[in-house]
Amino acid sequence: MPQFIVLLYDDPTHWKEMPPSELQAAFGKYGAWGKKGRQSGYIVAGNKLYDDSGKVLRGKNTVATDGPYSETKEVLGGYYILEAASYEDAVRLCLDHPHLEFGGTIGLRQIEPMPTTS
Repeated sequence: MPQFIVLLYDDPTHWKEMPPSELQAAFGKYGAWGKKGRQSGYIVAGNKLYDDSGKVLRGKNTVATDGPYSETKEVLGGYYILEAASYEDAVRLCLDHPHLEFGGTIGLRQIEPMPTTS
């Protein structure tokens, strides 16, 4: 079955401004969505990332820089790997993700398996 990476983009500043009780309720929704997907068998993996922009490496004479872009407020905050029959099915599985409820953006990409070497 094809695998897809679900990328959760967001501006993390609004989470820092949210009252603790609302934050706990929001994270509960994220946890419930992940649990449903794992129990249903379509989520293979997933993690929350730290609220920073990470590092970017580019080009032949590589220098690691803060990134991906210094002018953006959105960062990649987490990801899931899920299995679905098609892009349409993967989209359908993500439509009730709470990230959309809280104003985030979801990127969805199909994973192309790499050939294995013996």
